[in-house]
Amino acid sequence: MSIAQRERAALVDTLRGAGPQAPTLCEGWNTRDLAAHLMVREYRLDAAPGILIPFFAGRTTKVQTHVAQHTDWDELVDKVASGPPVYSPLKLLDPVANVAEMFIHHEDVRRARPGWEPRVLEPSLTAALRRTLPLMARLTLAKLPARVALRTPDGKTVLTAGRGPAVTVTGAPEELLLFSFGRQARVELDGDAAAVQAVRDAPKGF
Repeated sequence: MSIAQRERAALVDTLRGAGPQAPTLCEGWNTRDLAAHLMVREYRLDAAPGILIPFFAGRTTKVQTHVAQHTDWDELVDKVASGPPVYSPLKLLDPVANVAEMFIHHEDVRRARPGWEPRVLEPSLTAALRRTLPLMARLTLAKLPARVALRTPDGKTVLTAGRGPAVTVTGAPEELLLFSFGRQARVELDGDAAAVQAVRDAPKGF
């Protein structure tokens, strides 16, 4: 079982335990909506482009809403558990494209609960997320109103992105990845107070 498959299985276990109406960190989505998003992303090639391309977002939202409202919860989660079908481009890209996707959405469910704490991740998952971080963060943080340096606790700068006053964000690779997508993350921000607040408030993600 690959790293992506193990994280997918962990996400599925958390979804089953939470049930279809639990909150998530994805604004406006509960766990049913999140599962529908994952199902559309992998099974509905006609609707998936709108996840990344705003021009097609209306159709994606329409299809995802229909899937969420008209698919049995257990069937929906079973689809997520089974992974991309053979006709999906994500089938071949699963080890690369789905590690961050499964991790971030797993934390979307976990961290929407009161009293959450970061998981202790297996070293291979941490390493995979660290490899993904520079590419993903370069895209998600490009428009920040500051020159943001992502730094690990050992003092290594993973990436610098954005324009403006300098702000340093320090945290474990997985926490930096979550920060880069605008999720709750255990990170420390250092710099001018106004610049730090601007970075906190700025939208992040695709």
